[in-house]
Amino acid sequence: MSYGIYIGGNHTADGIAYLAGYGDEPSSHWLELVPRQHHMLDTTITVGVSPTSNLPGQRSQIPQVTETFRHVRVSYSHYLGVPAPITNGGLNEHGVAVRDVWSTSRAELVVMTPADQAGPNYSDLARIVLERARTAREGVDIIASLIAEHGYSCYGGNSHIIADPDEAWVVIEFSGGKGLWVAERLGPDSIRASRPGHIGVIPDQPDADFLFPAHFISTAVDLGWYDPANGPFDVNRVYGDGKGRWEGVAWVEAEMRTRAAQADKITLADVFWSISTEKLTGDTAGYGQVVPLMHPSHDALRVMWHAPVGPVTAPLVPVFIGMTDLPPEYAAHRYLTEGESARFLDSRHAERDPDSVSHVPQGVEVTRSAFQIFKRLMHLAFQAQEPILAEVWDHWRRVESQLAADLPDVLRSAEVLLDAGEPRLAARLLTDFSTTRLLSVLTEAEALGDAVEMRLRRAARLNMTHNPIKPEQIW
Repeated sequence: MSYGIYIGGNHTADGIAYLAGYGDEPSSHWLELVPRQHHMLDTTITVGVSPTSNLPGQRSQIPQVTETFRHVRVSYSHYLGVPAPITNGGLNEHGVAVRDVWSTSRAELVVMTPADQAGPNYSDLARIVLERARTAREGVDIIASLIAEHGYSCYGGNSHIIADPDEAWVVIEFSGGKGLWVAERLGPDSIRASRPGHIGVIPDQPDADFLFPAHFISTAVDLGWYDPANGPFDVNRVYGDGKGRWEGVAWVEAEMRTRAAQADKITLADVFWSISTEKLTGDTAGYGQVVPLMHPSHDALRVMWHAPVGPVTAPLVPVFIGMTDLPPEYAAHRYLTEGESARFLDSRHAERDPDSVSHVPQGVEVTRSAFQIFKRLMHLAFQAQEPILAEVWDHWRRVESQLAADLPDVLRSAEVLLDAGEPRLAARLLTDFSTTRLLSVLTEAEALGDAVEMRLRRAARLNMTHNPIKPEQIW
């Protein structure tokens, strides 16, 4: 399902816009740093869904561009039969950030989706925007052109928030195989949460704030779903679930507007809170991301704050576009990775069945899995919300506060090195800072988990039923 929130720069203490959110998937998640790459002219990429996906379709090939941009993203291995690896977005070297958010299409559109649907799926679109877009608006244009030329493969409807330091766009892609999509611009005065992605009333023609294809409204008229004589076109009512803004969306937007009205406006800690509060974030949140949307003096200094599971029980730690690598502990492990239960770290059957060999390198698998360790801590803390969840929460918020205090010096030091023509030293500095902190919080999570498990065991509070204990969530 996923969740995203955009906060315009006029509402923040530092004048910077933010894009934050998490993915809602049951499988393993891992952090990836993807370099800028050059491709041969005839290179293609495979996109779409498969005949075994929840809404079946056909995999297809579309042209690759000659250069794809450096970016950092989170990937995962399972959602409704969409072929892995899957991504919900991240941040690229040009400062374009993407959040993928579920957005249910009208039931009739889902039913009329062709069984042989083809074209990019939601993950393909998020990844391609990261690879190709220099601005948020260009990201919208890329999605529009891909759908027009190659179609769109769906699981029931989806949306994206695409943001850069100047603006953001909510883009909804609809089921039905009719090439329907719509986009709404967000600016410095916007606070917009998506869960699901939602767009309301739009004008009858595209303008500076709303974009959609020429057949968008006429298709609804032809299907008998909209009569212009009855008033303006409401996207959610005509093509969506018809529920308007969901309760959780209204709640978190109102809370953030209250904070924006205070003297110090919305702080970085407030943005962290918006995706880590237990009212919104639980086990379904597979990770957390916060992107400060700004143009630093060098692209290498762009930052994405990352939590390896839902940040209700994990800290957000800064990672940089200019890093050279990430610790293997945060890479893909076999824990909760689809298909790995049928594979071996052994190649004796590889000639007969190549897929019998694990897709995870042996050297990675023998390291600690950040995703697994933080999941353990989450479910320990959920079993004793008073006082343990509050203690774990407070601990990680203190960690984030210290990281935020240290970050300006690190960025300034790297900037000095880059200005001096020393990109290798700057990359080493950024890599060392982030890697050290990622590994430090992982060790802390292990220690906290061991301590909490012992406390629960001594108090006979380990939950041995088949009814998981979790905080009460608004969605």
